[in-house]
Amino acid sequence: MKAIASSLLPALSGRLRFLDGLRAIAAQLIVWHHLAFYGPLSDVARRLTPFLVDVLHHHARMAVQVFLVIGGFVTAQHLDGLRRLDLRCFLREVGHRYRRTGGPYLMTLALAVAANALASQWMDHRSISAAPTIGQLIAHAFYLHDILGYQALSAGIWYLAVDFQLFILVLAMAGVLRALAARLTMSAEAATALTRLVFAGLAAASLLWFNRDNAYDHWAVYFFGSYFLGMLLRWVLGGALALWMLWAYFAMVVAAISIDWRPRLLVAALTAVIILLAARRRLLANWPNNALVAYLGRISFSLFLVHFPVCLVINAWFSRLPLTPWQSWAAMFLAYGASLVAAMVFHRFVEAPFQRMGSKRIS
Repeated sequence: MKAIASSLLPALSGRLRFLDGLRAIAAQLIVWHHLAFYGPLSDVARRLTPFLVDVLHHHARMAVQVFLVIGGFVTAQHLDGLRRLDLRCFLREVGHRYRRTGGPYLMTLALAVAANALASQWMDHRSISAAPTIGQLIAHAFYLHDILGYQALSAGIWYLAVDFQLFILVLAMAGVLRALAARLTMSAEAATALTRLVFAGLAAASLLWFNRDNAYDHWAVYFFGSYFLGMLLRWVLGGALALWMLWAYFAMVVAAISIDWRPRLLVAALTAVIILLAARRRLLANWPNNALVAYLGRISFSLFLVHFPVCLVINAWFSRLPLTPWQSWAAMFLAYGASLVAAMVFHRFVEAPFQRMGSKRIS
């Protein structure tokens, strides 16, 4: 396996089409989950296809696990590229991350506030948020809305907060452990091994404790078990760790599921297995060789951000009409298509400029 992993190192340094494909699929599922979950169009459409709407309502949300695994994979790759990680570098890395992802997120908040105000003119529904307070906006800007108990202004932004927490947690732990290793005059190899061991311990605690208690579901530790799966996968594919370590972690995931059934962990494990199989077949960098899939992968973050305000307004507009189930499905497809168009525009004029602004690396 190490020979295979070594041959993948050049590919792993760039953008991977296979991961873009997984992002594209996961993003579409999240859009349809929210279309099915929030209604009111789905309430009418369900009369025609109750099973399909229920599946989208209850299970499509687990596509978030795909983003968690890929997020861990990318963060591990980023971490390995940092030759130093003192406090100054840590703060700059966090700042770059916020500009790259937080900038588009703040723009989305403005869209969400406007969409809620517009939608409230046409319908009274649980999916509409009240006009935000100053405190609520400030909490959202710092990804603290769930922790401080504020109502979210848009669907799915809980994940953005958790993803930012996970990134900070990994960098902070790595920085502290590197500093400790330097004080103990440990070799670079020993320091890296210590860091990965501590990460593994936190991942085990997440699987067996934190992730079983919904009181922690606004915190990074609740999701670290899935996130670490992506990190571990990156290290194995990069040749830094042996394959048996990944299988040992899979066994831990299975044990955690057997103790407390959580299908979301199964989705995370299956995502990692699919990526592993793709790597062994040397498909990560070049498959699928499809321009549309690649583009959907690139705009997946923008789609994740803007789809709910678009879907909310379209739901509100059609709620004034007595639609049949077929017409409701047509309106849902219209909302989906409009979300894609909005994501294309948002990616071109908002996300891409912020990505360029926050792309500087510290090494």
